Amino acid sequence: MNRQLTVLFAAFEAILVAAIGIAIPLLPLTLLWGIHYGLAIDWTVFWRAAVDMWLLGHGVDITMTLDPATAAALGFAGAGTPITLTIAALGFALVTALLGIRAGRRVAETRYRLLGLIVSLFTFGLVSFAVTFSALHVFARPSLVQGTLLPTIMFAVGALIGLRRARRQASPVATPVRDWLGDRTITTRTILTTGMRGAVGAVAGVVLLASLVTAGAIGFSYARIISLYESLHTEVLGGIAITLGQLAFLPNIVIWTASWLVGPGFALGTGSAVSPLATQLGPVPAIPLLGALPQGQLAFGFVGLLVPVVVGFLVGAILGPTARRSLERRELVLVALLLGFVAGVLLGLLAWISGGAAGPGRLAEVGPNPWAVGGWGALELFLSSLIGLFASLRRPQR
Repeated sequence: MNRQLTVLFAAFEAILVAAIGIAIPLLPLTLLWGIHYGLAIDWTVFWRAAVDMWLLGHGVDITMTLDPATAAALGFAGAGTPITLTIAALGFALVTALLGIRAGRRVAETRYRLLGLIVSLFTFGLVSFAVTFSALHVFARPSLVQGTLLPTIMFAVGALIGLRRARRQASPVATPVRDWLGDRTITTRTILTTGMRGAVGAVAGVVLLASLVTAGAIGFSYARIISLYESLHTEVLGGIAITLGQLAFLPNIVIWTASWLVGPGFALGTGSAVSPLATQLGPVPAIPLLGALPQGQLAFGFVGLLVPVVVGFLVGAILGPTARRSLERRELVLVALLLGFVAGVLLGLLAWISGGAAGPGRLAEVGPNPWAVGGWGALELFLSSLIGLFASLRRPQR
């Protein structure tokens, strides 16, 4: 494939990724425009709404301002004050990253990989800028800088992962990190690799179990969720739009469940708390998926706290036999410390990106506290992995 074809191919891949992401909310909104509203409303309203959803899903801040008539009809002080939405519907970011991995793998198949990568990133950034600019409105104004950079960064992460996977499958390549580790002593290298690998495995385990708990909570609360759907009195298209919006926030909810399992839980408004010990909620939006929230005090809620402890113990027990070949017992403490610290940082980052401001008033504080989640996660995984590491040591034979 020559350079011209590589440029066109890479640009097309980037445009396709952005188009698919925007089409996910735009398709049901367009059907709603044609079937429910009978084409009576300007279609650009639905275009801007779809772009705003896509941008919000990548963490772009959107400043919302109610029109004077609606603000006056609400009848409470500050209704006309602009509010900034900062919570990210991570489902859109996940779609961009996964499609970016596919685009990176396809670009890696061309002859001019670096050129293709640069063109795809530049094209995606240009598309992000264009759609953000097209969505600017006095009542909903996304940040133009964030709208250009944040989706492009998410696409770049996916593209680089895909490109590297394709190159690794073709032939093993050296990396700066691998070279740096190769220059360390065996003891240092084992501590670093074991601790980092264990941290990633522990966080993945907690998130995996959180997804299972989330699925179980939705299944057990099915009747309550259906009743909330019925109370909204939406037609088929409206129900589809609400469901797609909830699916976009499903990664956030899984992370909130992980924060619940770690202990601190999360908030759904200022002064509220959802934790294993008790649930204290004020007025919350009538979102059907919120019907899966635990109600009141949970008699066995503390059992959820065992999840990170068990995960940390299992990770330590699995890594222990390999670590003990090069490490002494006191050095296993360093492995557990590194594992707990890195896992705490990762859990804190996940908690941070999953929360933010979701509306006016008390909804300005939604999601987990990243410092609390990271701190408790680090402590729990450090202690449990340390026990697992020492439990895996062979007893001396008599």
